[in-house]
Amino acid sequence: MKLNTGVNSAFPSQMVSEEEKKTLDYGLLVGQAIEYEWFRGGRVNGSRWNNGYQQFHNLRLYARGEQNVQKYKDELSINGDLSYLNLDWKPIPIIPKFVDIVVNGIASKDYEINAYAQDPFSQQKRTKYAETIMRDMMAKPLLTEIQQKLGANLFATSNPENLPGSKEELEIHMQLNYKQSIEIAQEEVIDNILAFNKYQLTKKRIIDDIVTIGIGAVKTSFNKAEGVVVDYVDPANLVYSFTNDPNFEDVYYVGEIKSLTLAEIKKKFPYLTDAELQKMVRYPGRDGYIANPNYDNDLVQILFFEYKTFIDQVFKIKRTDTGLEKTLEKLDTFNPPESDNFNRVSRSIEVLFSGAKVMGVPQMLEWKMAENMTRPKSDLTKVNMNYVMCAPSLYQGRMESLVSRITGFADAIQLTSLKLQQVIQRMVPDGVFVDVDGLAEVDLGNGTNYNPQEALNMYFQTGSIVGRSLTQDGDPNRGKVPIQELQSSSANGKIASLINTYQYYLQMIRDVTGLNEARDGSLPDKDSLVGLQKMAANASNIATKHILNASLYLTLRTCENISLRAADMMEFALTNNALKSSIGKFNVGTLRETSELHLYDFGLYLNLEPEDEEKAMIEQNIQMALQQNQIYLEDAIDIREIKNTSLGNQVLKYRRIQKQKQDQQAQQQQVQAQSQAQQKATEAAAMQEVQKQEALAQTEIQIEQAKSQFEIQRMEQEALIKKQIMAEQFQYDLQLAQQQNAKITEKEQFIEDRKDKRTKLQATQQSKMIEQRQNDMLPTDFEQGTMDQIGLEQML
Repeated sequence: MKLNTGVNSAFPSQMVSEEEKKTLDYGLLVGQAIEYEWFRGGRVNGSRWNNGYQQFHNLRLYARGEQNVQKYKDELSINGDLSYLNLDWKPIPIIPKFVDIVVNGIASKDYEINAYAQDPFSQQKRTKYAETIMRDMMAKPLLTEIQQKLGANLFATSNPENLPGSKEELEIHMQLNYKQSIEIAQEEVIDNILAFNKYQLTKKRIIDDIVTIGIGAVKTSFNKAEGVVVDYVDPANLVYSFTNDPNFEDVYYVGEIKSLTLAEIKKKFPYLTDAELQKMVRYPGRDGYIANPNYDNDLVQILFFEYKTFIDQVFKIKRTDTGLEKTLEKLDTFNPPESDNFNRVSRSIEVLFSGAKVMGVPQMLEWKMAENMTRPKSDLTKVNMNYVMCAPSLYQGRMESLVSRITGFADAIQLTSLKLQQVIQRMVPDGVFVDVDGLAEVDLGNGTNYNPQEALNMYFQTGSIVGRSLTQDGDPNRGKVPIQELQSSSANGKIASLINTYQYYLQMIRDVTGLNEARDGSLPDKDSLVGLQKMAANASNIATKHILNASLYLTLRTCENISLRAADMMEFALTNNALKSSIGKFNVGTLRETSELHLYDFGLYLNLEPEDEEKAMIEQNIQMALQQNQIYLEDAIDIREIKNTSLGNQVLKYRRIQKQKQDQQAQQQQVQAQSQAQQKATEAAAMQEVQKQEALAQTEIQIEQAKSQFEIQRMEQEALIKKQIMAEQFQYDLQLAQQQNAKITEKEQFIEDRKDKRTKLQATQQSKMIEQRQNDMLPTDFEQGTMDQIGLEQML
């Protein structure tokens, strides 16, 4: 079958039917066209592939500090003669230091993969959720009053206390807190597949390639045994169509050359016969595709490639007798005459053909339309390549890398080091000059002369020498200083000059790459401020930003391909069970969502960990807010967890406003509580005063009552006492009256008795006086007689 080819093109024509494109002959023409583009000229004239391979190989040697030293030998040799040189030709590992700084710094950047469901169903669900929250926000006062008065909860959200207060707060809430379960499932599927394929190690190799050779590549494929597979691709083995796009999105073919043993080829293509395997090894011209000098003759170079073309999808729309329409898919060659019963409808879609060709041999091992092609759901007519590549400094097919910029300066540093070794080797120690004639004129005073050995011993041990200004004959002695130091050479000046040259080229490397002292770990200037050092480090990060962006692009495109291929894993029991078993140990709820992944369309983006300068700025804002008591400590912890600094600042502003509102409400509540407390205190004081007055009045009443009771009791007691006193007084008076009457009676009796006695005494005395007179007796002392009588009476 004859296939048409395009004019002035090595590739076959794409304006052929789908059946022709599926033939092995068509695939062989495509493989030969790719081989011609990359290997025409052979090893003698230098093919595109060999030149690129050697260039990448040399750059990688520089990046490892293992570059070829022959150029340095040619520079220092004289007509190729190195017999007078004894130097250490090992390259100085200057470039590996800078490569490790960039690679390790970018590889340590952490990121989060966020999936955003953008299909109509998910958008409707997200919109409904936002409308529900907005409805609760607008009706919150009314719904709260209904709940307080009637006890009915009419809120649609589960947590009405934390409802946003404005549309801006609602937007932040949707970004931070809202996540559909299918989005979580998609993120876990991608993370699980990346972890299974050890993508962290692959990513570091990709970054190393971008830094070293200026291009990085990764391949995503699917097989029923392992599911989605992410493989590292060596750019030195890549072939692709010409492009000026750094992301290689407009290439129509891409592939890689792999060296396989016959056993590996037989395992991968079991239908090959022994004769076909022998043909691969013995075919002449195969050696022209060997670029590695350490090549193993048992290996066969196989070109695995993908070729993007298009096919026409043709449909026959037939009208039935009932008025309905029935659609039937037809071949692209279907072109019937016009009819009233049916119509022909077609569209062109991109497709991938995968092939495998033995290099240097007109033999195709495989050619077929690719299975499980990844198509963006936004445009199903497009198809994604399994290879993802990025060369951030691509121009007219030429790539520039960080290492390629500094190889010249690294060579200059190496030559400077070799020159420095030469100068050091040719240096001799400083010596002394001994004037033997001057020593002969010196007498030590002990009968012996001053000999050179004694003079040298004295000089080296004490630093002193003995000399004579005059000879023994009295003439001036020209050798009066017999020992003098000799300056052997000016090597110190040469060494200082070479060191300055070395530092100059090292500084040129820093200037060209942007990796200054603040980035490469060198000792910074002691007089430089900390802020200036941070600015220098930030400027260095900006200088390598394109490498970081390239690595993130490759990661994001890889995640997009994984996202599109994840649905394929659900269609096969083996990969489906393997994926569910690996995800189930993290989130059982995700298992219910993975079965519906094919129904959704996801947008993926990476949340990159912010730079140190960005972290410092947002941390400064957080500290200022904390010091001014504008946010809570919990808010600061939440903000630090947000990797997007712009969103973090928005959340900080939102939390500040929220805290201000809360503080105002708390202050109003506090003022209201204080006024209520003051009012209650006033009421309490008034009530207390009333109660006090009532208590005082009650107390006075009780006191008066007590006084009255006491008075009554006193009066009763007094009356009783008076009664008792009167009774006692009566008794006393009665007794006293009786005693007085007795006394009066006794007195009267006594008086009467005394009167009787006196009468008797008078009668006696009269009688005696009569008797005296009668008897003329002596006078009688009546006093004595009276006293005696009284005494006798008293005795009686």
